[in-house]
Amino acid sequence: MAKIPYRFYLTEEQMPKQWYNLRADMKEQPDPLLNPADLKPLKEEDLYPIFCKELAHQEMDSETAYYDIPDEILEMYKIYRPSPLIRAYNLEKELGTPAKIYYKFEGNNTSGSHKLNSAIAQAYYAKKQGLTSLTTETGAGQWGTALSEACSYFKLPLTVFMVKCSYEQKPFRKAIMQTFDANVIPSPSNTTEVGRKILESNPDTTGSLGCAISEAVEKAVTTEGCRYVLGSVLNQVLLHQSIIGLEAEKAMNILGEYPDVVIGCAGGGSNLGGLIAPFMRDKIKGEKDIRIVAVEPASCPSFTRGKYAYDFCDTGKVTPMAKMYTLGCSFMPSANHAGGLRYHGMSPILSKLYHDGYMEAVSYEQTKVFEAAKLFARVETILPAPESSHAIRCAIDEALKCKETGEEKTILFGLTGTGYFDMTAYNAFNEGTMSDYIPTDEDLQKGFDALPKVE
Repeated sequence: MAKIPYRFYLTEEQMPKQWYNLRADMKEQPDPLLNPADLKPLKEEDLYPIFCKELAHQEMDSETAYYDIPDEILEMYKIYRPSPLIRAYNLEKELGTPAKIYYKFEGNNTSGSHKLNSAIAQAYYAKKQGLTSLTTETGAGQWGTALSEACSYFKLPLTVFMVKCSYEQKPFRKAIMQTFDANVIPSPSNTTEVGRKILESNPDTTGSLGCAISEAVEKAVTTEGCRYVLGSVLNQVLLHQSIIGLEAEKAMNILGEYPDVVIGCAGGGSNLGGLIAPFMRDKIKGEKDIRIVAVEPASCPSFTRGKYAYDFCDTGKVTPMAKMYTLGCSFMPSANHAGGLRYHGMSPILSKLYHDGYMEAVSYEQTKVFEAAKLFARVETILPAPESSHAIRCAIDEALKCKETGEEKTILFGLTGTGYFDMTAYNAFNEGTMSDYIPTDEDLQKGFDALPKVE
């Protein structure tokens, strides 16, 4: 048998022409979104003031298994897709493991991440509806960068509320968004009512994704012709990101491979949900017995230490309520947390799958994550994003277990993007000034105590 190449690309003709909606095959559906005013399940039309109509439809649809990808979106996808499936031969050799390690690399675009897959779709549907502007939030900056690219392509003005500590730590992320003509505002800000309230109660806050979401939603609903778009968590986003897993599945089939373990970093759930979609389908149907592992930061441990409960999706409590694993919408990640993966909650789809036992979850301190990132960069020559490096850390640990047991497992993980805008964090790690923060049970209890009371 011929050696599997280091990098394997599908042809343009082999690229998936549909997205996959995992909910259509789930045995039990996630609990519905609730209207915070009356705690009743939301209807599709209730989302129209926030999202454009087609995205609201995708958000609520649990029956349609496959959505055709519009030609206009496919044409922009072809600029940077299909993305490569890479065999990590050098990492395998370095670890001395019998395991086969593959990773799906999503960094081949200016945003340096997988986020562009959904940004293009959301900007397209907004433009098609005739909307005149969009708003969003961003934490580490990948989503803001990706949406800036997409909105520039479709000629839509964009306002980005960027978590304040990231705005200050990552000036070049701000610069690239501005290069694509986005208006970037540090959050919380004085430009919105909810931002002013947050600053009044906590003037020194470094911000959170929950804060930024609140501001972006307020901007959207108070501006004519404007809608809000989100880069993770939502069902529609996991739908668009399924192209990652569908490409990986097809490539592995061509190579005669199938993973024993699929690993993805988990913040809100976009990369993880997209990567695992077809493999989770096989597991749910009982066709394959594989392990699926979510990896999150110890400083923001939604899965591993959160509560499965209804919570607001934002700090200002202006969004619908979702049943998810959450640390409480008021949770503020430590400012020394270097990467993204800063959201207080987790995708309702992934939360349901985890709750029902289809997935595992682990968390790591950031110094352990950056140890893995540095090793990976040295042997595989790609500087990984801090977010991706959580998955790398777990993949290394799984491969080392195979070294101990002699098992020849096949491991697939998601390399969500590159770390070239995260050099402040890499510098802190290299100079030994990076520290770990793990919230205490008392810290987390404050958020749990404030969870809304929903029967």
